[in-house]
Amino acid sequence: MARYTGPVCKLCRREGEKLFLKGKRCFTEKCAIERRNYPPGEHGTGRRRRPSEYQQQLREKQKVKRIYGLVENQFKNLFEDAANISGVTGENLIIALETRLDNVVYRLGLAPSRKSARQLVNHGHVRVDGRTMDIPSYEVSPGEEISLHDDAREMPIVKESVADAENKETLNWLGADYENFSGRMLERPSRADIPLAVDEHLIVELYSK
Repeated sequence: MARYTGPVCKLCRREGEKLFLKGKRCFTEKCAIERRNYPPGEHGTGRRRRPSEYQQQLREKQKVKRIYGLVENQFKNLFEDAANISGVTGENLIIALETRLDNVVYRLGLAPSRKSARQLVNHGHVRVDGRTMDIPSYEVSPGEEISLHDDAREMPIVKESVADAENKETLNWLGADYENFSGRMLERPSRADIPLAVDEHLIVELYSK
């Protein structure tokens, strides 16, 4: 399946805000938004027009897709699933994105970015309740334990990420055990539990046309 492999900092500049796609670098002065806070391309520094309603909806969808590292078909299928279950569609969508295995690995602090977390899962370094799980889109359920294989625990990128995570507060719907490079989903999150500055209602409006 095709996936964007270009410079991810350009994606942040295109959306005009930090999407936190490069882990620790995003919190330093090397962040592209800190150095060049304008869209990429020769017209990036020109006068910006007021975006239309459609452009606002499209940009919000693109932003969420890029944050979670999904391609269009994956994102659209996830949206359709969210629309077919009870509840608010936009909230269902965000919760479905947050409970993906690669995102949970990232949220627990076992990887510095969602991209790194996805690679750990793809390469068979992650276990769910003791079973190796190599499907990034796997939906984690409350009570399931997420842990890393022994070889992954020795990776410098994992050690550094865990060391940083120990100094931060874990989301209230997750429990981390950094000594054992593991964690658990304590409960299914609500939209209020998810620190994501997006307006999912714009995405719903876009797909409803």
